[in-house]
Amino acid sequence: MGTIPKEIGKLKNLKVLDLGNNLLTGPIPAELGNLSSIMIINLQSNGLTGKLPPELGNLRYLKELHLDRNRLQGSLPVTEQSEYPSRMFASSTNTIGLCKSPLLKVADFSYNFFVGSIPKCLQYLPITSFQGNCLQDKDPKQRPPTQCGGGVPLVKARKSPSLDPKHRPAETVSKHHRASKPTWLLSLEIVTGTMVGIFLLVGVLSAVHRCNNRSSLIIPWKKSGSEKDKFRAYIDSEMLKGVTRFTRQELEVACEDFSNIIGSSADSLVYKGNIKGGPEIAVISLCIKEEDWTGYLELYFQREVADLARLNHENAGKLLGYCKERAQFTRMLVFEYASNGTLYEHLHYGEASLLSWARRMKIVLGIARGLKYLHTELDPPFTISELNSSAVYLTEDFTPKLLDFECWKTILARSEKNSRNISSQGAMCVLPNAMERRHLDLQGNIYAFGVLLLEIVSGRPPYCKDKGCLVEWAKEFLEVEDGMGNLVDPELKHHFKQEELKAICEVASQCMNPDQDQPAMQELCEKLESRITLSISAELVSSSLAWAELALSS
Repeated sequence: MGTIPKEIGKLKNLKVLDLGNNLLTGPIPAELGNLSSIMIINLQSNGLTGKLPPELGNLRYLKELHLDRNRLQGSLPVTEQSEYPSRMFASSTNTIGLCKSPLLKVADFSYNFFVGSIPKCLQYLPITSFQGNCLQDKDPKQRPPTQCGGGVPLVKARKSPSLDPKHRPAETVSKHHRASKPTWLLSLEIVTGTMVGIFLLVGVLSAVHRCNNRSSLIIPWKKSGSEKDKFRAYIDSEMLKGVTRFTRQELEVACEDFSNIIGSSADSLVYKGNIKGGPEIAVISLCIKEEDWTGYLELYFQREVADLARLNHENAGKLLGYCKERAQFTRMLVFEYASNGTLYEHLHYGEASLLSWARRMKIVLGIARGLKYLHTELDPPFTISELNSSAVYLTEDFTPKLLDFECWKTILARSEKNSRNISSQGAMCVLPNAMERRHLDLQGNIYAFGVLLLEIVSGRPPYCKDKGCLVEWAKEFLEVEDGMGNLVDPELKHHFKQEELKAICEVASQCMNPDQDQPAMQELCEKLESRITLSISAELVSSSLAWAELALSS
């Protein structure tokens, strides 16, 4: 929440002002009339109040104006010559307000509390642009009188003789005096009104204080001195308030001068480290040059940190904090380290004896519970960008942790998309809530979970040159119960449970069947939990290494 900062009026080259859906309150500042080059204004779906400033008529290049779904009042700011209904005279020197905007093609004033009538110079707009107000119009889609102060517009009330005591009949005046309220009731109303006014004043001052605390950040699209290559991003200072911020020096010491690399991709590097007096950490660092860092990337980075920080589940990777610095350009995420490596490494490079059937079932249930939490217990839901065995990290006791290390790819993709959009519009002003939301691919996660089940049971990668595609190979065994045993990793031999294997195959088929509607993750998780049994004795029976571990611990 907050108000529209008056400083926006100083952005001389602003072409598009998009502040829709940002919970903004208060009046629209008259300073918006100083945006001489503005072409599009979007303030819809906020809580804006007060009258529309007539200074908006100074916007000679304004083409679109979206003010719908606010709480704006008063009449539309126009003064026109009644004998000229045509808009061709809208630029007359005798007109002020919106009638002076010759290029205005699209405007939406619906669902506010505007009174009066539709100006003749704006009657070229569709009637839906004015519905949901308190206008004196035959359109039945105006607000009912109960929402408009009894149906009498405030601008007309003063001129109505019937409401002026001087023009009322003597009988009506005498009745009014006889029905006057007692003194104690008037005193109570005054005290109540004063208290309400104080609360409103405190609320307004708090909103202004929060707005002033919002830092203004100007970041260039390119390293250029031209003002056209810049836009202003208003970063919500409260967004990362509860997330720990590490310094680059702290992480450099923890990760042994960033020499302990445990993973890499085209977009990022992953380091292992150890915070003094704290847990082991995994640090993912974005590989991008400072000159390529854009305002949208900064906004999406902060949004991603805030999104990851809300995850709190045994089977979801825990974000410990982030790092952002300008002096030596840095953008990093710090996760709790899972010391047993990735599931991919254990399945395809490790010793098969370490992954007994019981441990594989423990990993299956952990992944299912993690996805159930991300999909159904969070609001809004969260999905893993690329769900595969490399996104599943294991702890010492083989508890799986889902980590979204590929989130950078989605950040870069969204930024590139918006960069293309902005290139044709010049400068823009945006707020975090107006940004494109995180992509939620629930169906993609469920399909990937089905593939992951086959990979865990068979020990085969999703695709390899020698053996081909795992899904195609598994199809002939999934439907026939007698053939399901052919799916099991040969290293396990006969150390598996037929009933649990059958449950795995059924769930995998449901996840990957394109001819049927995919079930929700909650349903899949419940099916697996009801048919897979986890116990220490089962793990001891299926793993000779577990016997050794038990003997050493005792």
